[in-house]
Amino acid sequence: MSDNGDITWLLVDGENIDATLGSSILGRRPQPEERPRWDRLTAFAARTWQQPAQGLFFLNASSGIPMSFVQALKAMDYRVVPLSGSPDEKVVDIAIQRTLRALRDRAGDVMLVSHDGDFLDDLAALIDDDRRVGLLAFSEFRNVGFATIPGLRKFDLEFDADVFDAPLPRVRVIPIEEFDPDAFLR
Repeated sequence: MSDNGDITWLLVDGENIDATLGSSILGRRPQPEERPRWDRLTAFAARTWQQPAQGLFFLNASSGIPMSFVQALKAMDYRVVPLSGSPDEKVVDIAIQRTLRALRDRAGDVMLVSHDGDFLDDLAALIDDDRRVGLLAFSEFRNVGFATIPGLRKFDLEFDADVFDAPLPRVRVIPIEEFDPDAFLR
């Protein structure tokens, strides 16, 4: 267990995950049954580092708050962070960057759920001998800069965190020790 707070801060860039899922994987807007099961994400974070996980879900609410979605997240014990700003501001990115900077002075481990390279420097700055820092994303779509951060633990949303009810139509490089021919012989 971590000796600095015994908590994992799980920061979710939902907009980024939704866009990647829709545009890059499905090629269309995801159906409700194709979306991540966010409760499984906090369960994964808690199980992985064997301590409680607190999810912060960042939303761009410039054009309104999706109340049913917010209520569902709150029921899963997420702290919902609805943000607004001008059309040229990336409000979710700004808020996540500020949160990563604020976490430098707080106890706890950190998992970021995003593919976005805007977080490279702030995430790297959190890594030290006492704090575990992880990135959850679709491996093939995460910014290549994350591979250059020593000590960053990388997890795949589908294959490690298992947050989807059905397999996604992804093409990924398979490490030979994980290759299962049965998956291709259906």
